[in-house]
Amino acid sequence: MTNRNLTTAFTVDQTPEAAFAAINNVRGWWSEEIQGRTDKSGEDFDYHYSDLHRCKIKVTELVPGKKVAWRVLDNYFSFTVDKTEWTGTEMIFDISAKDGKTEVRFTHQGLVPDYECYDACSDGWRTYINDSLRSLIATGKGHPNVGDPMTDSERTLVA
Repeated sequence: MTNRNLTTAFTVDQTPEAAFAAINNVRGWWSEEIQGRTDKSGEDFDYHYSDLHRCKIKVTELVPGKKVAWRVLDNYFSFTVDKTEWTGTEMIFDISAKDGKTEVRFTHQGLVPDYECYDACSDGWRTYINDSLRSLIATGKGHPNVGDPMTDSERTLVA
């Protein structure tokens, strides 16, 4: 049976503990618009991207240096027929030491090719995971809010 969930992975030179800490710093790699705790099991946080996407996520599992898991409790997309496509899906970060490096494997269970948002969402996750999160772990600086027109405008005004 083929795994149809979105999965992507990368390796870094930093420790599994450093990767774990960076994953839990969601504002540092995904979005500065996160409201709520992202580093405590059982807590909920809200994500918001422009008027296109918002969701409520529960932190379901935290195993230091090994695993972070979230469940989407509620979701809204402005650009799909089924506005709730992510509701009930899970995002899992598996962290492991391999050959002196650390591998981070991200799986969005339930984000499957049948979903209308699959292409846009899988592209977005690959950018946030393989670029922004990887950079946060490796250099201490991620790239949250990539492509957010409000953030890009604000960056231009500040520059």
